[in-house]
Amino acid sequence: MKKNIFFITAIFALLLQSVSAQIQRIEPPFWWSGMQHSQLELMVYGENIAELSPKIDGIKILEVKRTENPNYLFITLDTKEEEPQKFKIVFEKNGKRKFSKTYELKERRPESALRKGFDSSDMIYLIMPDRFANGDTSNDSHKDVVEKVNRAHQGGRHGGDIQGVIDHLDYIKSLGATAIWSTPMNEDNDSTYSYHTYAQSDVYKVDPRYGTNEDYKRLSEELHKRSMKLIMDYVVNHWGITHWMMDDLPTYDWIHQFPGYGQTNYRMSTQMDPNASEIDAYYCMDGWFVSTMPDLNQRNPLTLNYLIQNAIWWIEYADLDGFRVDTYSYNDKQGVAKWTKAIMDEYPNFNIVGEVWMHDQAQIAYWQKDSKVAAIQDYNSYLPSVMDFTLHDAITASFQVEEPSWDKGMIQVYENFVNDFLYPDINNILVFAENHDTQRINQIYNSIADYKLIMTLLGTVRGIPQLYYGSEIGMKGDKAKGDGDIRRDFPGGWEGDAHNAFLAEQRTESENAYFDITSKIFNWRKTATAIHNGKTTQYIPENDVYVYFRYNDHQTVMVVINNSKQEQTLELSRFKENIKGAKSAKEVLSDREINLGDTLTIAGKESYILEIL
Repeated sequence: MKKNIFFITAIFALLLQSVSAQIQRIEPPFWWSGMQHSQLELMVYGENIAELSPKIDGIKILEVKRTENPNYLFITLDTKEEEPQKFKIVFEKNGKRKFSKTYELKERRPESALRKGFDSSDMIYLIMPDRFANGDTSNDSHKDVVEKVNRAHQGGRHGGDIQGVIDHLDYIKSLGATAIWSTPMNEDNDSTYSYHTYAQSDVYKVDPRYGTNEDYKRLSEELHKRSMKLIMDYVVNHWGITHWMMDDLPTYDWIHQFPGYGQTNYRMSTQMDPNASEIDAYYCMDGWFVSTMPDLNQRNPLTLNYLIQNAIWWIEYADLDGFRVDTYSYNDKQGVAKWTKAIMDEYPNFNIVGEVWMHDQAQIAYWQKDSKVAAIQDYNSYLPSVMDFTLHDAITASFQVEEPSWDKGMIQVYENFVNDFLYPDINNILVFAENHDTQRINQIYNSIADYKLIMTLLGTVRGIPQLYYGSEIGMKGDKAKGDGDIRRDFPGGWEGDAHNAFLAEQRTESENAYFDITSKIFNWRKTATAIHNGKTTQYIPENDVYVYFRYNDHQTVMVVINNSKQEQTLELSRFKENIKGAKSAKEVLSDREINLGDTLTIAGKESYILEIL
C-alpha cells in the first residue's frame, strides 16, 4: 500500500511539473478590482500554449488573440464590477481540460485612483541606486544575473541597493527633498555596464542586486511615512537585448526591425519638422537607441497595451507618486500619447515628466500636454511635465562668463524665461542644473560661491527643482572620463569608506558648507507658496546682476543673483512695481533683516533671497 501511495504521489508531482512547464509566465502577474482599465489583457507564455483555449467560470473572456508565435496567448478579460477574488483559468484542447492556473484580482487601496503626484511644491532628489549606498551586502552579486559586483571598475556594479536608500531617507529629507527619483530598478541582465539599468531584461521584476519587489514596495512605504514621494524612472521606448522576450518575440513587429538592428539618428526635431524627410523621421522614432536596447513598437496594439498595463501595475503595486519617462521624444508619437493618456485617465492627479532633451523651448514645449505649439500639427502628448533642458544649458554656461555681453552671462538665464509663454503649464516643468547624464556642475565651476548662486536659482524659479545626489556635498565628476565618473559612489555609503558624508560630524568643512546652503534653501522652499505657484516678474540683468520677483496674494520674494565678481549697488526705485513701498525684507540665507531704502548693495558672487515684509 505504501509503495502504491509513493507511486501515485510521484506521478502527481510529475503532472504538476508538466503543467507548470506549459505556463512559464502570466503578465501582469495579478491585477486589481475597481480599475478603470478593466479590460485586462493577460499575456500567457508557454510552449505551444496557443494550441489551447482558455475558459473561466464567472469572469467574461472578451477576446483571445494568437500570434505567429505559438508560445503566446493574449486573453482579454472583463473585470468591470468584479469583486476582489481568485479564480481559475482552465486551459482546454479539443474540449478536454489540460490544466488550470489560478489568477487573482486584488483589492485596491482606498482612494488609489485619486493619488496626488509630485508637483511644484516638491524638491526631487535624483539617485543612482548602485552608487548611493550599500545597505545589504548579501545581494551585491546574484546567481540569476550575469554581472557580479566589482567596485574597482568605474562602469561595474558597485553594490548600492534599495536598503541603502531606505537607510538614508532621513538624510535626504534633511536636505529639504520631498521626493526621490531613482534611476530604474528593474532587472538589467547585460553582461557589462548593467548598473544604470536602462536596458531592462524583466519589467515586472526588481533587479536582485537592488533587492526584491517587496523591498521596492517597502521603500515607497518608508517614504510615505515621512510625507515623501517615490518617482519611478520608466522606460517605454526600449528594453534591453537580454530581455527574456528577445529570444522568443510574441510577434516579429513587437520591436522595430530593419530587419534586425537599425540605429536612431537622435534627431528628435524630425518629430515635429514639417520639412523632414520620411526616412529621417522614421530612423529617429523607430531606430534603436543603442545596439543593446531594442526599440519597442508602440504601433503594435499588443505591445502598447502590455506597456500600459505594466506601468499601471507598478503604480498600483508600489503606490507610486510619479514617473520620469526616459527618452520620451524618441517614442512613436501617437503610441506614447496613448500610453500617457491611459495612465492619466486611471490616475487624474498623477504626474509624469518626460525626458525631452532638446535645446529649443518651442521644441520642448511641443511635448507638454495641451501645447498650442503641438496643436498646430493637431498633436497632444497628454504629458503633464517636461524637463527644462534649455535652463540647464543656460546654467552650465552663464555662471562662468567672465565678461558679460549682450547675449552672454546672466542674460542667458533671463532669456530662458522669456519663452515661458510657450509652455501650457509653466509650473509643472522640471528644473535642474545636472543629472546622471550631464557634466557635474561642481566639476564645471569648482566654486561654492557659484554653487550657491545656482541653488538660489533652482530653489526660487518656477517649476519643480531636482537635485542630483552628491552635489549637496560638492561631489565632482568629469564626463570626459566616462559616465562612471559622474556617477561616483557617495562617500560613506559603503562599509570601510574613509569618511561618512551622510553624517555632519564626519563631513569635511567644505562638504558641510555645500550641505548647509542646500538644506537652507530647500527647507525654506517647502512653505514658500509664492515659489510653488506664484507669478514671476524679471528684470533685465545689469552688470551681470539678475533680479526677479516671485509673488502671490500672500507672499513676495525678491531674488538677487550677482554673477559679477565685483560688489554691485542696485537702485531700488527700478523695482518699485514689485517692492510696492516695503521698507525691509528678511534675507533667507543669512536670517538677517535688510533695509529696503534707496539702494541695495550685494557682494560679488553673492545671492539674496529676500522675503518682503
